[in-house]
Amino acid sequence: MVVRNKMRLVARGLSKEGIDYEETFAPVARLEAIRILLAFAASKGFKLQQMDVKSAFPNGFIEEEEVEEFLLKSGFVMGSVDKTLFLLSHGGDTTIVRIYVDDIIFGGSSHALVSSFAEQMSRKFEMGLMGELQFFLGLQIKQGPEGTFVHQAKYTRDILKKFDMGILNP
Repeated sequence: MVVRNKMRLVARGLSKEGIDYEETFAPVARLEAIRILLAFAASKGFKLQQMDVKSAFPNGFIEEEEVEEFLLKSGFVMGSVDKTLFLLSHGGDTTIVRIYVDDIIFGGSSHALVSSFAEQMSRKFEMGLMGELQFFLGLQIKQGPEGTFVHQAKYTRDILKKFDMGILNP
């Protein structure tokens, strides 16, 4: 089942040592950081949600400084080691946000804060709420009361099919 089609264009710029020709980059979290976020969210009982910047690549570039500035002005604190991670503490509640190129994964201890965050981001930026996190970077994610399960069954079936090696039972 195709949830959505997506286009990404990545270009590698060239530079001369010591000179920066209009540096352009997108914030990218390492896969290990995504796994740690999944484990943290599961340990805290957070349901992770996903948002997508609708026009990031087909219509130009995403203003990552604008998103960062908005989050910081909204009271979020940027991770000191990982600049794609943002935390907001409000009373005893926490909201956690991870930016990955044109996708945002977020969750928290308060449903009201998480809903408010999604609403603010949708209003401020051209973003679509995709709902509960289910697919990300080739990972299939199932969040439930008994825990969070991560697997790559679909990816494995696709690879086997691509190389005509038979299909695993679903």
